[in-house]
Amino acid sequence: MNIIKLLFIILGTLSLCIGIIGIVVPGLPTTPFLLITAGLYIKSSDTLYQKLITNRFVGSYILEFQANKGMTIKTKLYAIGAMWVIITVSCIFFITPFSIKLIVLIVGLIGTIVMGFLVPTVYNSNRSNL
Repeated sequence: MNIIKLLFIILGTLSLCIGIIGIVVPGLPTTPFLLITAGLYIKSSDTLYQKLITNRFVGSYILEFQANKGMTIKTKLYAIGAMWVIITVSCIFFITPFSIKLIVLIVGLIGTIVMGFLVPTVYNSNRSNL
């Protein structure tokens, strides 16, 4: 294995870890890190790429984004809704200082704006299950 492929595998795995952490940490985006992971794996390891895109939790989102060059409204609403559920639960049950709650809410608002307005919206999806 050449050194560049090994570096891509390491960076892809790091990106995957950050993306997984982003599932539960309010404000930390998940989708961009998963897309970076897919890009790095496709250049370095077909086995890791296949495992990623066939993963039952994240594979369909990666394939949909790659195929359509954006996200459907349904996927955007699901992602934004899940993010705000986690933000709300975190602010009510786990975060005590008001200043930290305010930061989490501001980052969540920024994430919502990015997801809602900057990520391209696809109206004619090639995949009908999302």
